[in-house]
Amino acid sequence: MSDSDFYQLLNTSSSSSNYYGSAANTAAGIGIWLIIACILSVIGGILVYFLFVKSKNEPKGKFAKWLKDFLSFKVMWIEPILKVVYYIATIFVVLFSFTYLAAGGAGILLFFLTLVLGPVLVRIFYEMTMMFIMIWRNTRDIANSVEKKK
Repeated sequence: MSDSDFYQLLNTSSSSSNYYGSAANTAAGIGIWLIIACILSVIGGILVYFLFVKSKNEPKGKFAKWLKDFLSFKVMWIEPILKVVYYIATIFVVLFSFTYLAAGGAGILLFFLTLVLGPVLVRIFYEMTMMFIMIWRNTRDIANSVEKKK
């Protein structure tokens, strides 16, 4: 082994130890930040809940009222999101069904089954999910009507 080979081997091993050393430092930094982020998120969540959501004071501005309703889960975003996901899934299933045409033979049968049954199954899954939202909405309406009668 020549001197240049020895120096090259030494530089390679020292750079790899620096790599692993920096990776260990990075992992330790991530671990420390994870602990700090957990502590700050618990403190922040408790503060938001007691100072804003549970506050007896009514918000003054339109945005502040919307934000309080949003943080109190009086505003539900899941319904419009589910509608968009339904449209995307249906279009995907229809477009995906065309991949079976390339297979020929039995692929044509799979194409028609996927083209017809795919959107039906997506719709059934969507409607089953929407039933939970409708149950929540009806329960909320009943609770509001009982409160108004008091």
